[in-house]
Parts: sequence; C-alpha cells; structure tokens
Amino acid sequence: RMGQAVSDDTYGHADGEGEREGDGEAEGDSKADASEVPPATDDTPECLNKALQGLSSRWKNWWIRGILSLTMITGFSLLIYMGPIMLIPLVMAIQIKCFQEIIIIGYRVYHSYDLPWFRTLSWYFLVCVNYFFYGETLADYFGVLVQREEPLQFLVRYHRFISFTLYLTGFCVFVLSLVKKHYRLQFYMFAWTHVTLLIVVTQSHLVIQNLFEGLIWFIFPVSTVICNDIMAYVFGFFFGRTPLIQLSPKKTWEGFIGGFFSTVIFGFIFAYLLAQYQYFVCPVEFDSETNRFAVDCQPSSVFVLQVYTLPAIVQNVTRWETVTLYPFQIHSISISSFASLIGPFGGFFASGFKRAFKIKDFADTIPGHGGIMDRFDCQYLMATFVHVYLTSFIRGPNPSKVLQQLLVLHPEQQLSIFNALRSHLREKGVLTE
Repeated sequence: RMGQAVSDDTYGHADGEGEREGDGEAEGDSKADASEVPPATDDTPECLNKALQGLSSRWKNWWIRGILSLTMITGFSLLIYMGPIMLIPLVMAIQIKCFQEIIIIGYRVYHSYDLPWFRTLSWYFLVCVNYFFYGETLADYFGVLVQREEPLQFLVRYHRFISFTLYLTGFCVFVLSLVKKHYRLQFYMFAWTHVTLLIVVTQSHLVIQNLFEGLIWFIFPVSTVICNDIMAYVFGFFFGRTPLIQLSPKKTWEGFIGGFFSTVIFGFIFAYLLAQYQYFVCPVEFDSETNRFAVDCQPSSVFVLQVYTLPAIVQNVTRWETVTLYPFQIHSISISSFASLIGPFGGFFASGFKRAFKIKDFADTIPGHGGIMDRFDCQYLMATFVHVYLTSFIRGPNPSKVLQQLLVLHPEQQLSIFNALRSHLREKGVLTE
C-alpha cells in the first residue's frame, strides 16, 4: 500500500479510516473517487484466511478486525500488568513506527529517493528531539537519581545547550547538503520532517508526562478511545445508514452517536473500577532507597469517595437524595465525551491527509487495521487533551517533585531555602520556636 512507488495520478481518493466503523452500507464517495481507490493488498495471515474462507468480505473483515483487536488489547493489558516503566518503551516504539510511516509517505509522494543525506537527517532530527524531551523528563522526575550520578548531573545542567547544539549540527548539515537541482524538494522534506516531529514526538512526550501523573491518566484515555473505536464500528456495522462526513464515507451518524453513549457509560464504570486501586491512581516516582519505581501514596481527593446531593428533579425521578461517587467519575464524563466527540476528528484529519496524498492506509503493519498511525491518530489528540485537562483542573503543586528539585541544589542554596521557609512558617504561626 503505502510502500508502493506510483506515478502522481495513480492513486485516487481512498478512505483508510472507513473500515473503523465498518458500515458497509453507507458509501458516501463519488464514483469517480471510488474508481481510483487502489486495489487492496491481502495482508491477512494465512491461518486466518483458511479459517474464514467462505465468509463474505464484509464478515471476513469483521472477524479479522475483531481477532486482531482482542490480540492488541491483551498485549496492552499484559504490559500494564508488568509495570508502568514497561509502557515507556511501548510509547517509544509506537512513536518511532508512526514517524517512519509518515516519513516514508513523504519519500514516495515527492519521489525523494535520491536526496543527499535526507533519510539520515530525518532520523537524526528524531533522535535530537527525543533526547531533548526525555532529558527534560529525567530532570523533572528523577532528581534523586541525577544527584547521585556525576555524569548525569553534567548532562542535566547543560541539557538544553547540548540539545540545541545537536539540532544545530543537523541544521548545518542540511544547509551544506543543498544542491541546485533539488532545492525545492529538499525544503519540502525538511518541512515534512519537522511537522511530523511536532505531531508525533511532542505528543508522545505528553503521553509520558500523563503516565508519570498516575497510570490512570494513561490507561483511561487510551481505553476510552479504544472503546469508542470498537462501539462506533459495531453500531456502524449493524445500524449505519446515514453518512457522517465526506472525508470518511463509511462513517455514519448511527456509529458516531452509538459510540458516544457507549463510551460515556463505559468510562463512568471503568473510572469507578480504576479509582479503587493505588496502583492506578498514584504518581509514578523513583524510590532512592530501593532504586526502583514506586506506585504508593495517599490517594488525592479526586480518588476518594464523596457523597453528592442530587438535584431536586433527579431526586423526584430516581427517589435517591444522594449518591456516593469518586470525583474522578465526574471527570471521566468530560474525558469520555472528548474521546467520542472530538477525538474522532484526529481520524478525520488522518483521512484527509491520506486522501490528499492518494493512499489507502499509512502502512499495512496490522492486518485489517492498516498502519500503526491508523490506530493512533486519535490517541495523540487525546493525549494532548488529557495533559491540558490535568494541568488546568486536576494537578496542584507536587511536594515530592519540589523536594526532588531541591535535592539537586547546592547545600548553600538548600540552606537558604530552608531559612526562608522557616521564617515564613514562623510568620504564619505554624512554628513557635
């Protein structure tokens, strides 16, 4: 699919996201577009082909997507069980694969196979940006570890200067690699690489930031997007009749609405289950005594049961005066609503991108699903929303993080802060001596 090199006008408009809701009834594309869709390649494992032979293509696609979806969910659950640190390599691997898929599309679209140094420079810039973001994370969350290791102290102290120097080196190499007959094409690909870095790497960093605030801020939004994907597909498959958006002609209003209500209900129940366990709600912190990552804390008020008085109208209908909920369940409605109403626009954006460059899917990595980017187009938008939501409505000052930052300071600076804090507490009447 993506990897095929074709002439500029060979690929027609194709909807790589159409299968997600699976509504075979609502074919919203014009005949002209449909006739230009490249023939699909069958990347289904041979064992599945044999097991599903005899089924119509519609039901065969249903079973293939269902089996592969359950396999991916099982693998994801296993990584969660293995611990939060196992999720960091997962996010990193997904980020690299998404970057590769988008960059390869650029090579194919602009026929940039012979550009001097450019494939190497694209990956070099990926390394530079990841070095910057992961270095920032190291400084923020592993202050105690940094303090004990002399080489790390140097890297953290001059981290931004080193990051800028690395990027500047790549920039200079790019300028030196410019050749007369490829100027415009080289700048096209330079811009393509940087936009891809902005979309993929920056938002992957936000995923890691959310993860360190507590596993629940990673698992819950990912699960709501998955739930919306699945339920929109189910409702679209069985009930879809009314096309939703021209960019994705197989998406239907029935699937969109069914996915919304299913996701909100699922999110409310799932939030209740997750909020009961410290393993999910506590921030991920480095324990200097055990040299391990710890998930142990006194849960914040967001994850403590509260009694709420219902409005009079609801009391008249339900005969209940109060309900006992975790505050996170109320927040879950906002997150689930975003996953159902705004999150799909990440998929619509990806569909428009694929139509613009006349490709079916980003890749053929996952049979029945397309590429990794086809699965994570909504997840990146969701991660950004959760990070903004956390910083705006949930997260307050983190004493543990402040303490880690203080421990990195020189003893004279620590003593100065101690004296200032002691004077402040005396003025407030907290200290009497």
